[in-house]
Amino acid sequence: DYVLSQFGPGKRQCYPGHPEIEMALMELYRTTGDRKYLDFVNYLYTAIDLDRMNEKVDKRHLLYTFSGLPFTNRVELRSHAVRAMYACCGATDYYMETGDAAFRNTLKLLWNDYTRYKCYVTGGVGSRYDGEAFGHPYELPNERAYTETCAAIGSMMWNWRLLLASGEAVYADYLERALYNGFLSGVSLDGLTYFYRNPLTSLGDNERKPWYNCTCCPPNVQRTIASIPALLYSTSAEGVWLHFYHASTLNWHLEDGTPLLIRQKSAYPWKGQVELALEPGKETSFALMLRIPDWADGAKVTVNGAGIPEKPQPGQYLELKRVWHQGDRVQLELPMGAQWVTSNPRARENQSSIAMQRGPLVYALEGVDHPAFHVFDVFVPKPEKMIFRESVNAALGDAVVLTTQAGLYEPPLLDTPLYLYGSWPRKERKGKAVEITLIPYYAWANRGAAEMQVWLPVDGR
Repeated sequence: DYVLSQFGPGKRQCYPGHPEIEMALMELYRTTGDRKYLDFVNYLYTAIDLDRMNEKVDKRHLLYTFSGLPFTNRVELRSHAVRAMYACCGATDYYMETGDAAFRNTLKLLWNDYTRYKCYVTGGVGSRYDGEAFGHPYELPNERAYTETCAAIGSMMWNWRLLLASGEAVYADYLERALYNGFLSGVSLDGLTYFYRNPLTSLGDNERKPWYNCTCCPPNVQRTIASIPALLYSTSAEGVWLHFYHASTLNWHLEDGTPLLIRQKSAYPWKGQVELALEPGKETSFALMLRIPDWADGAKVTVNGAGIPEKPQPGQYLELKRVWHQGDRVQLELPMGAQWVTSNPRARENQSSIAMQRGPLVYALEGVDHPAFHVFDVFVPKPEKMIFRESVNAALGDAVVLTTQAGLYEPPLLDTPLYLYGSWPRKERKGKAVEITLIPYYAWANRGAAEMQVWLPVDGR
């Protein structure tokens, strides 16, 4: 209330240096119903009069803080990645409470810019050291990726809001990608050290730290971990939605007040089997909406052991609408085999390379598992010929790791001239066969500093 008494139309002009107040004001509006909070959010997003500022405003600072331009005039994500994500969160809150079509259209434009051009395979965002910022489309360097942990958190917060506003599974898919990869890599397995930035390639000089002078990431990680239970389920007039899979119990109610207990058994993301035991307070008809992840082609669902007419589609919610009884059981089986991922060739650092993914987890090659050679001397065969062996690594918290055959450049690339005339060293010097082990990306640098890379060159090319 003090802020509102000092700033706004007809008063002192202001802009948020780090967009977060918008989300807080929207929660105040939702809690109190007092429209002055909603109106001030509108002012912050659309009506700031920079010409009436009491002091000179540095335009570079405005760009850095994602301020100074009416939100509905934006067509791309620029500036500091965390600030941009938080601003989009508040704008989504505003849209959900007002239905403002201009905000909806802008949010769609910005989300498309983020997902089509500026998001890493790990779900990380913010590619530039300079300003911890978004870069140009397809500007996705791996070693120099900034990808701040808080930016991944911001993208999760934004996708969660878009999911609630739309019910579209694509937002849950991007949230999950960031959760298991770009965010989770920001904290060590013992929870005691943190990454501020999360590159996709390391020369062996990256180590997590117990704390940072800029103290945003460690507490933001803890806050986010504490909030994860609230992401698993939600309800709507149609019924109950299962967004993410994790061993859990939902003790809640449908929107008509009918009590509902759901017990979920799952070892996800290591195993694809999910079992749901439903206990509604009475026999009642509602829809159970199961998210089928975008990578899960071939998912299978049974109800009380019997097949269903509905066919699970990757990247969509499977709607199971029927009369549910005490003791009904739903079994979901997600295919968890390793699969390879390519990127748009305009993401130049990833040309002729693949990344590996198993379930929602992106994998990486780390030097700790390969002391006899540099990980940057490794190439993989044509991906359709790759065969993987899975095992559990106790040193990485019982994570599933992948082992396969690859090639090793000989002589090592460090012994190859920087430039050659009329020769293709990678294609002609295919080297010898070696066995490589890939670990979940989030688990790298937990056994000491080491070389690491996510994108692997294919067949010596």
